[in-house]
Amino acid sequence: MKVEIPSSSLIACICEGGAETAIMDILLDHDLLLFNREQMIEERVLPRTSVREFERRYLRMAYDDKILILRVIDSRGEEFNLSKAYRCQVEVINVITAPESEILVIASQKKYEAYCRSGIKKPSDYCKNVMKIKNVKSPELIRNYFSDPDYLMESIKEYHRVHKQKKNEASLYDLIKNK
Repeated sequence: MKVEIPSSSLIACICEGGAETAIMDILLDHDLLLFNREQMIEERVLPRTSVREFERRYLRMAYDDKILILRVIDSRGEEFNLSKAYRCQVEVINVITAPESEILVIASQKKYEAYCRSGIKKPSDYCKNVMKIKNVKSPELIRNYFSDPDYLMESIKEYHRVHKQKKNEASLYDLIKNK
């Protein structure tokens, strides 16, 4: 999916968990995304909250432009139903990291096909049981594992290459500038 983010956009980037937040922080810190921290609400990745809490904390303020909400999540069926009063002032893009963001660790070692053949459903279980990488969901491990941002970029590109993305679905690859 082609994602366009004008430089004037105000962005709320909400991540499902610590691993996703660590990935986004690495990408932001190295200016690898279509947007930067200065465009972001609070200039940081926001933790996942309920829709009502998000509305209360962030949408009751007056903004000049529409807010772009980027939800970095692994679940395709998860809804983000804003109240009618706020729907006209936001655009929501779900950035899907299915089946889990830990799939990037598998892709980084070119083991995606082996993972698919293994019969193990969760990438985190494959990382733990086959690749012997414990605590793969830990933000600290993700930050250390992808401390070289080029390695993270290669992993995102490799996953994009081997994984069949659903039509009209955004992925981390779609947020990368200068692909």
